[in-house]
Amino acid sequence: MYNSAFPENFLWGGAIAANQAEGGYLDDGKGLTLVDLLPTGDKRREIMKGNVPSFTPLADEFYPSHEAIDFYHRYKEDIALFTEMGFKALRVSISWARIYPTGEDAVPNEAGLQFYDDLFDELLKNNIQPVVTLAHFDVPVALIEKYGSWRNRKLVNLFETYAKTVLERYKDKVKYWLTFNEINMLLHLPFLGAGLVFKEGDNVMQIKYQAAHHQLVASALAVKACHELIPDAVIGCMLAAGSFYPFTCNPEDVFQGMEKDRESYFFIDVQSRGEYPGYAKRFFRDHGLNIEMEPGDADILKKHTVDYIGFSYYSSRTTSTDPEVTKNMTSGNVFGSVANPYLAKSEWGWTIDPKGFRITANQLYDRYQKPLFVVENGLGAVDEVTPEGEVLDDYRIDYLKRHIAEMNEAIQDGVEIIGYTSWGPIDIVSASSGEMKKRYGYIYVDRDNEGKGTLRRIRKKSFEWYKQVIQSNGGNLGD
Repeated sequence: MYNSAFPENFLWGGAIAANQAEGGYLDDGKGLTLVDLLPTGDKRREIMKGNVPSFTPLADEFYPSHEAIDFYHRYKEDIALFTEMGFKALRVSISWARIYPTGEDAVPNEAGLQFYDDLFDELLKNNIQPVVTLAHFDVPVALIEKYGSWRNRKLVNLFETYAKTVLERYKDKVKYWLTFNEINMLLHLPFLGAGLVFKEGDNVMQIKYQAAHHQLVASALAVKACHELIPDAVIGCMLAAGSFYPFTCNPEDVFQGMEKDRESYFFIDVQSRGEYPGYAKRFFRDHGLNIEMEPGDADILKKHTVDYIGFSYYSSRTTSTDPEVTKNMTSGNVFGSVANPYLAKSEWGWTIDPKGFRITANQLYDRYQKPLFVVENGLGAVDEVTPEGEVLDDYRIDYLKRHIAEMNEAIQDGVEIIGYTSWGPIDIVSASSGEMKKRYGYIYVDRDNEGKGTLRRIRKKSFEWYKQVIQSNGGNLGD
């Protein structure tokens, strides 16, 4: 028996990011953002770590973000498909460089502002709530060149100006906001997460945690602005979640798993509780880190905490202190994980762990006692179009069915979850690999890794399945 626990106002939908969907990377006055410097192929991961060869796109490289799936020009067509599925919400991001092309322009770019006005109007016309991320891996390149991005305190004020501009502009249209996408990614892929570039001799750890402090203060100032400008809105933080399991019951493995989790929770502890936790302060001491803070920072962080916790969940992770065990690591996972013998893996090496979704949701709610919003979850896979023009993605339906069932169990456990926006409801460029063949969507886009294709949209088998899930408010997940 399946007892659906989803509340009547549950926000079913999907999630995309400007830099992975929009394209039009220089249209209507937009400036370059960091993702516009990420090519497809082997070089991409090295650049995401902070080894950046050029601040301009190179002629001999292909940059998938430059056109992506052309959502910038085709959003009405795509929203019509989301409406057909019955979406209640669509998570999108605003490209900072569409609004302030250099990051510090005297006035915002009206063409960029108007695009998002039109996008939000189209969503609202179709009874779809916009869920808007202020910063989704898109620092303006001009700020990276001039200031070194988030290593410089200057970005706090520039981000606050940007946030106030869009909050004021869209205060009557957007009631759900997020500050930074997967803020903990800064530690693992620092160029992707924060536009950080390193040179020989840099104290990389010091730079990363100083940048993290600047982002945390900027996030708190955005929360403050949202509460003042849009009193009936809510604004959350967001982390790339997924619990670390100890490989054995050896206390050393258990302790390491706790410490691995804390690498991510550290950010949310500050955003949700308003202060640096004791373990973070010890970490700074033990590693000789001196985080520069201005006198008012502690007060800003304490007074302006988030309303809810947004998180992505794709897989759990496993950790061990045994060198023999750590020889067997999974591929493709940004966080690094020992292979879990109890779990299957995706084509890209990500463990598939629906029960871990329930575990993670419970841990987050127990820790913060604030509403949760699942803003990313999905399966990247190679989809093939049959000669009949169909995409039979039963593997995706199976993945999502099992994860939604565990989310339902978490709600029955007492976890408050306000919505579920699965990742990439339409095929978009993969953030980690830059590929199009790593597809997540209910809608196939005719586009390959080299940028070839008609961009035609095709409903997959999962399209009708998710439509059924939404119509039944999660009560009917299929056979």
